Amino acid sequence: MFKSKLRFFYFLALICASGTLLISSEVDAGAPTIHVLSVDGNIVPIVADYIEQGIEYAESSGSIACVIELDTPGGLLNSTEDIVQRILIAEVPVVVYVSPKGSWAASAGTFITVAAHVAAMAPGTSIGAAHPVAMGQEMPEAASRKVTEHSSAWIRSIAEMRGRDAEQARLAVTESKSFTDSEALEARLIDLQADNLGDLIAKIDGRKVTLGSGKEVV
Repeated sequence: MFKSKLRFFYFLALICASGTLLISSEVDAGAPTIHVLSVDGNIVPIVADYIEQGIEYAESSGSIACVIELDTPGGLLNSTEDIVQRILIAEVPVVVYVSPKGSWAASAGTFITVAAHVAAMAPGTSIGAAHPVAMGQEMPEAASRKVTEHSSAWIRSIAEMRGRDAEQARLAVTESKSFTDSEALEARLIDLQADNLGDLIAKIDGRKVTLGSGKEVV
């Protein structure tokens, strides 16, 4: 149902104070549509709101999926938690696609990617280095250890829920391990590699995912 010519309708572009570029679009793959969100920059509250509203729009508009094109060096823990929680309860399949080529899903981006119903990466991208740090200041050792333990348990839980490799996900947090797109696929942190958005849509066609309610959709 996705294999018709893609048409892009860009209707929103925001540049927030953090320098994050946000773009929303829709892909018309025939009758059904796919809602596409693009995040390029830090994960901050405005980005969390943008993604939450984008997923809500995809749910209410009858879109068959919500794709998040992601390129981020990381961001705030609270904003990351908000995004992950919204993805996990989504009633539309959420696909996180680390793209374009040369992009990364570091730190917060790792959690968001692992939480997706379908996780994909473009060639030449990377994921990982998710050890928590305090922005703008040095975190006390006791506090750092506590946050690291929490983050480690959290990403393992998310990975297990999505059928990904929890141990490899943990290493991204506790050892700041990073993975290329090929390594992430081999480590079972992502589901597939895709050259571009069209290739991604072709490859997710027919995949079965379980939504937040427990409902399975194709």
